[in-house]
Formats: sequence, structure tokens, C-alpha cells
Amino acid sequence: MASAKDPFQFQEFEEAGNLLEANRDATTISIEDDVVNPEKQRKATGFTPDVDNEDPLGNDDETELLSGQKKSAPFWTFEYYQRFFDIETHHVKERIVGSVLPWPGKNFIHVYLRRNPDLYGPFWICTTLVFAIAISGNISNFLVHLGKPNYRYTPEFRKVTIAATAIFSYAWLVPLALWGFLLWRNNKIMNLVSYSFMEIVCVYGYSLSIYIPAVVLWIIPYEWLRWCSIVVALCLSGSVLALTFWPAVRDDHPKVIIAIMSAIVVLNVLLAVGCKAYFFSKPEPALLVENSAAKEVIKATPLQ
Repeated sequence: MASAKDPFQFQEFEEAGNLLEANRDATTISIEDDVVNPEKQRKATGFTPDVDNEDPLGNDDETELLSGQKKSAPFWTFEYYQRFFDIETHHVKERIVGSVLPWPGKNFIHVYLRRNPDLYGPFWICTTLVFAIAISGNISNFLVHLGKPNYRYTPEFRKVTIAATAIFSYAWLVPLALWGFLLWRNNKIMNLVSYSFMEIVCVYGYSLSIYIPAVVLWIIPYEWLRWCSIVVALCLSGSVLALTFWPAVRDDHPKVIIAIMSAIVVLNVLLAVGCKAYFFSKPEPALLVENSAAKEVIKATPLQ
């Protein structure tokens, strides 16, 4: 006969039932949960995984991206300047158009740079302008002397070196001096408008873009056309610089305002007029007279 209570029959534990009745908010863990979803166990028991066991490099990158902060590289390293060449092509086009077509009330730094200056555009603008001046100067010199029997064309490669020295010195040394002066004045009068060195370099670099088509027009040997192109380029380039740096000096002393704005305009004029006078100057009259005198001596000398 089978007993009233089979020892092998499943029986509920009364102790567990009593405990659940006493504490209904208690968390229970089943074997299925442990096998199927171990992540719920960790959350239920308050267990947190060990962070040291994960990839430290991945955590560092994720932390920097989430916080929005990256470790800044020193200025003498390549990584520091690499970010200034990371720019889209359409941004460069917008900045070139903005430098060629300035508009009153529009600050070039606030409208186009947006605290993101680049060196890609200024570098290639300066390099293109250097070769444009050197090549146009050689072509202009060739056209002026074309047809003269005693003229022999020789390319003047030294013009590339001279043009590069003048352009890059203007695009780097003038912004450096201006940045130092504005920084000194801001420390004295506590001006709210301040620009970084890279922003000033970027403005000066893009302001030279208008001179590239003007220099190409200088090949045509008409002085009135050259001077008209110089005046137009000076007005556009000077307007970009004046509209950009006016907010940084307008709260200063009137004498300081006149001095700094005059220096910006005068240096711009000296660059344009100096390049025109050196690379596109007319033949010296003394040289022509000397050549004519030499011809007369050769004709007058009897053959022996």
C-alpha cells in the first residue's frame, strides 16, 4: 500500500511561503533568470562590474567624447596644428567669398570663422599669390621687351623667393604684432572683444585672396589698368581688415584707435604698391640710354 505521504512527491516548503507572506517586497531569483538573463541578477543584487577588466583605451575615448573635452596637445607638436587643416571645402569657399565681398556690419571672425580658424585656406592663398606674382612679373617683363633685338629672355627665379618673403612675412609677422598689441591693450582697458593669434592670421590670409586676380591683370601692360585693380583690391582687402578689427579697438583711446587702424591700412597699401613697383616696374630710362649709346659706339667703330 502506498503511504498517505509519498516521500518522493514534490512538496512546497512552508517556511518559504511564510517568509514571502511576511515580506511581500522581497526580491526573488529563479534558476531560469540566472541562466537566461544574468544582467538582471547583477542589477537586483546591486552588483557592479569591475571597470578595470574592460578596455581602458575605449573607456578613455568614451569619457572624452561624453564630456566634450579632449586633451590639448602642446603648440610645438604636429597634432596641435593638425586641427587647423581639418576643414571642409565649402567652408573655405565661403570664407574666400566673404573676404572678397565684405559687407558693413559683418565681422569676418564672427560670421565665418565661428571660433574655428583654419590655416589651410591662408596657406594656399599665400602660396598661390607668391607664384602668381612671380609668374606674372616674368610674363610682364617678357611682353615689355618683346621685339627688341638685343633682349634675351631669362627667367628670374629669385622673384619667387622675394615674393614669398614679402607675402609670408606680411601674413605672419603683422598678425603677430597686432595680436600682441591687442592683448596688451585688453589687459589695460579690459575690453570684451578679443581675438586669438590664429584668428588674426586667418583673417589676414583670407584678405589676400582678392590680390590673386588683381595680380593676373597686371600682366597687361597698361598702367591705368594696374592702378585701377590695385585700388579695387586695396578697398576690398582693407575693408575686411577694418570691419574685423574695429570692434576690438573702438573702446580704446582715440589716439590708439587712429594709430592701429592707420597701421593696418598703411601696411596693406605698402604690400600692394611695393609688389607692383618691384615686380611690374617699367624699364629704367638710364638702361635704355646706355643700350642706345652702346649701339651707336658699335656702329661708329670702323672695322679693321
